[in-house]
Amino acid sequence: MDRKTFLKTSLASAAALAVAPSVLVSCKQQEKKASIPLRLSFQEGLTPGESLADKLDFMEKLGVTGFEPGGRGLAGRVQEIRDALEGRNIQVSAICAGFDGFILAQDPEVKAQFDKSMREIVRAAGELGSTGVIMVPAFNGQEPVYPHTLQTREYLCAQLHDLGEYALSCGTTVILEPLNRREAFYLRLVADAAAICRDANSKGVKCMGDFWHMQEETSDYAAFMAAGPYLQHVHIASRGNRVMPGEDGEKDNYKEGFRALKELEYPHYVSLECGCRAEDRAAALTNAAALLRQQWEEA
Repeated sequence: MDRKTFLKTSLASAAALAVAPSVLVSCKQQEKKASIPLRLSFQEGLTPGESLADKLDFMEKLGVTGFEPGGRGLAGRVQEIRDALEGRNIQVSAICAGFDGFILAQDPEVKAQFDKSMREIVRAAGELGSTGVIMVPAFNGQEPVYPHTLQTREYLCAQLHDLGEYALSCGTTVILEPLNRREAFYLRLVADAAAICRDANSKGVKCMGDFWHMQEETSDYAAFMAAGPYLQHVHIASRGNRVMPGEDGEKDNYKEGFRALKELEYPHYVSLECGCRAEDRAAALTNAAALLRQQWEEA
């Protein structure tokens, strides 16, 4: 072998060795992503059926494994829900709010209403094995409210620490939900919610993302990646009119967000919180579930 041929052969071999590990890593990453399941959840009010049993029957037929009830009156429904879920491959996902008052209320009576009702819901959520109770610090129009200042943020973190520790003692969490600016000027971005979770310094304080509200974000992928280990729940709806996923056509693309969830090995639920334009809600839900599963596979 002459010198020229030797050098060509050596360089080619070196290039192959350099590429091979990255190819193997890429293949392993793809295999891992493919193994992460999409855990769909339906809110109770969204699901067709006259009774709770009817609703759960419908969910089972679609392979939906998460059930998201509202928090109002939940303490009195614990046994009912337990009995209805007995023997089914469905678990309670998150609990959707349902408390009185709000955590940033300046009025002591309104704040006391929040403290009492929220803890009742958290306790019931723990009894049901729920991933957590969804809450918003303050909606637009809830007054009097503490001003949006650094001191208010510090107060919120302190209040959440106590609430999060209580949630942990009940075996569950509280989940902060960022909203778009039309609904709440407090807490609009997922990264901000995650930072508050960090500063609340309690493992019982988590956050979520909602694909509808996340139109405030510059990137679905970046929003979820910023949440990281604090991400406990996801809501989903169409991206134009907040109806059923797929009812707004090409706008309803969730792949970048799904890609982040798969890379995070997200273990919790993606729950439908939306309206429905179609008269046949059962068909619309069936189509939505199929669309989300297809996009999950493609992400």
